[in-house]
Amino acid sequence: MSNKDNEYKGSTFWQLILVIPGTILAFTLLISLIAKMAGGAAPEAAAPAAAVAAVEENIKPVAAVEVAAADAGPHVDKSGEEVVTAVCGLCHGTGLMNSPKIGDKDAWKPRIAQGYDTLVKNAINGIRTMPAKGGNPALTDGEIANAVVHMANLGGADFKAPAPKAADATASEVTPVADAAVAAPAIVEAAPAAAVAAAATVASTKVMPVEKVAKKVEAKAAEKAPAVVQAPVVEKAAVVEAKVEPVAVAAAPDSAATGKEVYKATCAMCHGTGLMNAPKFGDKEQWAPRITQGYDTLVSHAVNGIRTMPPKGGNEDWSDKEIGNAVKYMANEAGAGF
Repeated sequence: MSNKDNEYKGSTFWQLILVIPGTILAFTLLISLIAKMAGGAAPEAAAPAAAVAAVEENIKPVAAVEVAAADAGPHVDKSGEEVVTAVCGLCHGTGLMNSPKIGDKDAWKPRIAQGYDTLVKNAINGIRTMPAKGGNPALTDGEIANAVVHMANLGGADFKAPAPKAADATASEVTPVADAAVAAPAIVEAAPAAAVAAAATVASTKVMPVEKVAKKVEAKAAEKAPAVVQAPVVEKAAVVEAKVEPVAVAAAPDSAATGKEVYKATCAMCHGTGLMNAPKFGDKEQWAPRITQGYDTLVSHAVNGIRTMPPKGGNEDWSDKEIGNAVKYMANEAGAGF
């Protein structure tokens, strides 16, 4: 009985030794399988793609050239609605500075009576507080005309928008490549024939010896040579001192716009009516504290902008000198002595 008990205990011990590691191994494999199925691709599978991307990033060009589309055509004017939305609506949308409000037929009636050409001319060149082209010189005359037609028609007019100008396209005559290729062999074939003919002509010509030619040339030269006349000798030539009077060079005319021109084109939009607390043109009380700051300070503010005033009044096309002219014009009209 004791032997059987010992054998049973021994077999149970070894069974436990085998079952426990086997169970752990099976559990580990099961967990790994579940993790692989749930986690998607293994890191090893994604590694090659990441490596390729890194290599492509390292070898890509430093810069790239963007090529315009082959069918890029000439400039096309914006529609009247686009121009009104971008520029004209700032004043005409609200009736700012007595501008005729969009859609207000009573306000537009006297202006429509002036005619299409007059309205377009005033919009392009500016009138009263309205600057030229609404303050945006980048707009074309055609775009301004489109905007005038759009606003006037909303105010009761029946103007027709101008037809867009067709781009000039001059076709150049180009010799077809095929024709040039056909003509080339003919030229090559003709060259040897011309060379042979020239050689035959040279061979048939009798060449006179060099000595005889030289003698004939000398004889003819002696016959035709005029008698040598000795020129009189001048002992001393009188030296005449020429006095050069300096000529005054006229200075080139100054092409910069005058202060009045800049004011009418840009500054009058705000300074003409005191818009946004701008010192009103000719108002000495409003200009007095600004004049005390000095000319240089006022020009710096006008060029760089200050508070609600944008740099150069919103028109970057003006030069610093032209802005200075406008400052001097407005300040002097208010009592300054710049």
